[in-house]
Amino acid sequence: MIIKPRTRGFICTTAHPKGCALQVEQQVKYVQERPAIQGPRNVLVIGASAGYGLASRIVAAFGAGANTVGIYRQGERSSGRTASAGWYNSAAFEIAAQEAGLKSYSVTGDAFSDDTKERAIELIRSELGQVDLVVYSVASARRTHPKTGAVSNSVLKPIEKTYTNKTVNFHTGEVNMISIDPATENEINETVEVMGGEDWQMWIDELQKAGVLADGATTVAYSYIGSQITQAIYREGTIGRAKDHLEAAAQKLNEQLSANGGRAFVTVSKALVTQSSSAIPVVPLYISALYKVMKAKGIHEGCIEQTYRLFADRLYGPEEVPVDGEGRIRIDDWEMRADVQEEVAKLWAELTTDNIEQLSDLEGYRKEFFQLFGFETDGVDYEEDIDPNVSVPNVIRSIED
Repeated sequence: MIIKPRTRGFICTTAHPKGCALQVEQQVKYVQERPAIQGPRNVLVIGASAGYGLASRIVAAFGAGANTVGIYRQGERSSGRTASAGWYNSAAFEIAAQEAGLKSYSVTGDAFSDDTKERAIELIRSELGQVDLVVYSVASARRTHPKTGAVSNSVLKPIEKTYTNKTVNFHTGEVNMISIDPATENEINETVEVMGGEDWQMWIDELQKAGVLADGATTVAYSYIGSQITQAIYREGTIGRAKDHLEAAAQKLNEQLSANGGRAFVTVSKALVTQSSSAIPVVPLYISALYKVMKAKGIHEGCIEQTYRLFADRLYGPEEVPVDGEGRIRIDDWEMRADVQEEVAKLWAELTTDNIEQLSDLEGYRKEFFQLFGFETDGVDYEEDIDPNVSVPNVIRSIED
């Protein structure tokens, strides 16, 4: 099968196994070439197949020598379709971890469900005993509540008033104005249900109750704040309400875990090309301008660089974990530097369809978008006829899978 990218809006419906595998190998190599981290020994990553979740698993395993369990949705190949990029990423990770002599397991299923939590706990109990780091990196548009069965859907909308600003079709480079009507109260509540901190709290509660969360354990979830340009659609919008809930959960979890020497943090990361960020109006254009500025200053980072810095310099650094006034770890510090934001704001005011290729790094954005799915990766022959069937070692599926 010769696999080519097929796009539908902000999603690519195909993925390339060799491209995904090579990118995982490159991230592993990046971590292995850096000083070892005196960090966790057994790690649970909830939402482990891409982005910060995958990067956290790679850094924990190849930076700290940790055994890992990854939770993610099953994405194996079906008739007429490739497997998901997350499936190919996970297969590459599992193979690399086993070659390095590390224990590594996958649990596929809905991270929100009781069944997935139960299977993960049983696996931890039988294979690792306990975990001392839990990373929560779930990105989902829908959640079925495990207790009530209620289905909630998240939306990307402002609150109280219509939001109008520039956006870009990153496939064509066309810059347009977009107006987004404000969310209803029900839409706000449902977004918090999906993307807030309740499920994170449930995971920690269940792990503690089962006795598989070690004393002194750390848990961390990822968040984003961003610049004034994206505030109305992001931090002051429906997603922001969910992130507020996530941060409140972190404070509660920190109190809960501190009784046994544990700790909980929300980490505020920088804007990056992810499947989630690609779906948010305005954000792809902002990221394109941001990349232009940060690359010129030599301070650009991707997921793996950010996550290595989080583990090495913050979570497991030589000093007490530095946090802001809200108790958050800020690894968006370089993005939010005054000189960076001033230059991005200047570019933003000038960006049009005619000059976007010159004033922004839209080409870099496009390339990273396709790399999420294993395409546009140097060293891969995309004309090669390859087998899209790839097995993930040590995978434990749900009954539904």
